[in-house]
Amino acid sequence: MVNLATQADFSAAVEQVRQASRVLVSAGAEAQSHLLETVATTLEACLDDILEANTLDLEASLDMAVPERVLDWLKLTPERLQTTAKMLRRLAYLGDPRGLLHPAPSRLSKATVGYGQVVPLGVVGLVYEAFPDLAAIAAGLSLRTGNGLILKGSNEASQSNQVILQAIHQALDQVGLPQECVFSLTEEQGDVARSWLLQDPGIDLIIPYGRPGLVQQVVRQAGVPVLPTAMGNCYLYWSASGQLSTVTHMVLDSHRGDPDAVNAIEKVLVHRSCSASTLAQFCHTLWDQDFEVLADEALLGELPDVKPAAAADWNRPFLGKTVALRAVEDVQAAAALINRHSSGHANAIATESYAEGSRFAQLATSAVAYINTSPRFVRNPAQSAAIALGMTAQRGRCHGFVGLSALLTTQHIFQGLE
Repeated sequence: MVNLATQADFSAAVEQVRQASRVLVSAGAEAQSHLLETVATTLEACLDDILEANTLDLEASLDMAVPERVLDWLKLTPERLQTTAKMLRRLAYLGDPRGLLHPAPSRLSKATVGYGQVVPLGVVGLVYEAFPDLAAIAAGLSLRTGNGLILKGSNEASQSNQVILQAIHQALDQVGLPQECVFSLTEEQGDVARSWLLQDPGIDLIIPYGRPGLVQQVVRQAGVPVLPTAMGNCYLYWSASGQLSTVTHMVLDSHRGDPDAVNAIEKVLVHRSCSASTLAQFCHTLWDQDFEVLADEALLGELPDVKPAAAADWNRPFLGKTVALRAVEDVQAAAALINRHSSGHANAIATESYAEGSRFAQLATSAVAYINTSPRFVRNPAQSAAIALGMTAQRGRCHGFVGLSALLTTQHIFQGLE
């Protein structure tokens, strides 16, 4: 463990990570692919050690009365670790995402030619709650893009995080690259080290992942660029033409994300023309799947067995099997409520009207809009280039899925022709 007695010590450690990332870039794409394959193999070889450490974390968390949702995030299984190894191998088989060329936006003069090339950010920090496997996934994305990575996991996962980091470092040693490519702040280094991480000018980007409280705390405290992730509080507008079967599938499937249902639909805005019998059928389907159903005052009269929703519920994620219903007049009213209350990263519409679906996508300021399809978040999708840590509602250079592109930027180059 690196001794971080002062902020100067931490800054020196950040510089080591930056220098290591430059060695990684110099090694080339083929060496990085070999490294990612080696990390995957090492994780598989350490599977029993990781699961044993995870068991210790779970036992300690139960003693500390950690919330059940966080325990779900914390609990590793052989399947989760094998999926992580598959993701690393898929990243290994990708071509180099850097170096892509495109024209510069302008020319300095007739005697110059300009172009842009894709380059890594430099040093990225991940502050995450539970989710021990995120360390390996973030390492995969960082190593593929040529970035150095600094990890700050939560205390609940300290044992698991340590064994996973050891596996990553073992792989770096095997291929002759510096361990400092991936650096971790330990439980013993405490919250003061996290404060240094959030303030150090050597950090190019911080990505917080976990419950909204953690993400918001990082955003408030950080003095460096932050890419906040979002989880839950996704909305669905059930239009007048939307089919009950479509709505039911979209809601239930969105909650099947494992272990973190990032894009789970928690709020359903129902067009006022929807019949009471159809709504009752929808509620019974949810109850059969152990959901809790809430509703606004306008719908309570039609749904006597449903609990009332509080005013604060529309702004907050439930992060569980709870769905709140609310009556609306039309797509414009639905979009206005979504823009005011939702997390903004994934919202949906169920409609049989192409024009209404297009109108919804225009009106709802959502990073990703889903029309008649489940917004379920998949960290390991069919296309390996689309592997993602999570979702963000941030509007700007990264919007929606947080993947390889979030860790890259463009360097503009101008060259004289004389």
